[in-house]
Amino acid sequence: MSAFRRPRVAVLYTRLRVEEKWLFAALERRGIAYDRINDRQLNLRLHQPDVWRQYDVVIARNLSFTRGLYTLQVLASWGIPTINRAEVVAICGDKLRTSAALEAAGVPQPRTAVAFTPEAALEAMEEMGYPVVLKPVVGSWGRLLAKINDREAAEALLEHKTAMGSPLHQVFYIQEYIPKPGRDIRAFVIGDRVVTAIYRYAEHWITNTARGGRGEVCPVTPELEAICLRAAQAVGGGVLALDVLEHPERGFLVNEVNHSMEFHTTVPLTGVDIPDLMVTYALEVARGGRVASPWSRQALAPAMGM
Repeated sequence: MSAFRRPRVAVLYTRLRVEEKWLFAALERRGIAYDRINDRQLNLRLHQPDVWRQYDVVIARNLSFTRGLYTLQVLASWGIPTINRAEVVAICGDKLRTSAALEAAGVPQPRTAVAFTPEAALEAMEEMGYPVVLKPVVGSWGRLLAKINDREAAEALLEHKTAMGSPLHQVFYIQEYIPKPGRDIRAFVIGDRVVTAIYRYAEHWITNTARGGRGEVCPVTPELEAICLRAAQAVGGGVLALDVLEHPERGFLVNEVNHSMEFHTTVPLTGVDIPDLMVTYALEVARGGRVASPWSRQALAPAMGM
């Protein structure tokens, strides 16, 4: 982006939630030209990238992981900067890929196993010890999570998952159950900063605010900041929300990393203007210019002998 040209931003969205409205308001306060693009109306012509090259950065707020990922991969192939990058979304949108990235980076997390048949999954649960948590590898808002307390419940749930038929339901992602102190932590990372954090309290073992959890301001201690920045770096960085558990002996454990975060509870509670910080970060990315990605022609050139 030229230093003398005002940036132009596109915001991809599926549904206008509070977060998107706040983001639009932050862009308007800055006087930044932007377009709202509903992903339900997208028609990406791979041979016509110039329609999108008017944008210096694209902020993705897609509800659908699949729709968002494929859109970002196309934009990346054209060298258009996006928040978040396609490779970050690919990792964060898949719990198994997230766990593998955290493990490779040495970031503390709950013990995790993956299996591909009910028999192997049952063996993994028995080895880990009940209770365990069974999760879909793709999903959000605490949906389809199950806390399994014994072998009988495990056998029933595995049978139900198998009968559901979808290939993703044949990937059995199993984590140890962490006895939380009635809460977990949602921390927000933008670039190289942990900008704020909240506790999420609930009587239920699932503490998502989408499931009725209650928010409270959480202090960002040096220990919390350190593990969150390590986890964000492990998945590729950007604008992220991390779910952190407090283990009574092992300390902080990173449970999940979210690439398209909600913050309607956090902003009023903490007073931290997350949408404005996102805009600031987007402008920094835009000033960085076009980027080569794993899907761009420039990045593929050495491997293809171009």
